[in-house]
Amino acid sequence: MKYSSVAFTSSSIEDWQRDLLIDSLGTIGYDTFEQLEQGFIAYIPTVSLDVQALETMLLQEAVGFDIHYTIKEIEDQNWNELWESNFQPIMVDDICYVRATFHAPKPDVPYEIIIDPKMSFGTGHHQTTSMMLSYILENDFKDKEVLDMGCGTGILAILAVKCGARQVLAVDYDEVCVESVAENKVRNNIVPIDAELGSDERIKDRMFNVILANINRNILMDQFEQYGRSTRPGGELYISGFYDGEDLEILTQRAQSVGFIYQHKKVQDRWCAAKFVRC
Repeated sequence: MKYSSVAFTSSSIEDWQRDLLIDSLGTIGYDTFEQLEQGFIAYIPTVSLDVQALETMLLQEAVGFDIHYTIKEIEDQNWNELWESNFQPIMVDDICYVRATFHAPKPDVPYEIIIDPKMSFGTGHHQTTSMMLSYILENDFKDKEVLDMGCGTGILAILAVKCGARQVLAVDYDEVCVESVAENKVRNNIVPIDAELGSDERIKDRMFNVILANINRNILMDQFEQYGRSTRPGGELYISGFYDGEDLEILTQRAQSVGFIYQHKKVQDRWCAAKFVRC
């Protein structure tokens, strides 16, 4: 698959503005990011590159600072080195270590997850991943049927099984992610994970004890109704991929409208994760 890079530069952009811009780019198809001294590079499949959509998004989001961009097509053979250089291991709550195949193991850590990031891992969202992993570690997953919506490399699905989940359905619209989950469950000696290509249409007429959705605000808003139909009474919904404050307020209102009760939130660097329970 051919990829294109879009290099964004600005002499005035703040860190929080960059994070918001990256979050918005994720909603129009950009799937990983590399920080620069005065900006960042965003990567997108060349077939998905829409300059008009990019210009429209910048008019809406790049308010209060000047930003410039340049587009370049990337050769396929450059990708493995790029993903490896950008992926950093994650330690969560001192008991869960997520590493790639090229990082050294930590045998003294209770939970170790080994993944190959490939092209399905977005390097701009470590905070949301760690908060979702923390929620899994803190709550009871024993014998639960779990959905990992927008599964990426399958990190959340793998930890859910390690924490006792009976079965996990991992869903993503990116075929690279689905292939990655299938490979990563083998690396971690995990069996009860099924990976499927698609979106919330894959869970119609299916029921779960727990839904994990680390995506973004707009997709969560669109999918909440199906989450309500697919979560058993008393079941749990964990979401992330958005900011604390207005985003959480909007999502909470939507979740309540389909039968969920807000329980708790986590915040890291303005990124937010939240727990809900189905009535």
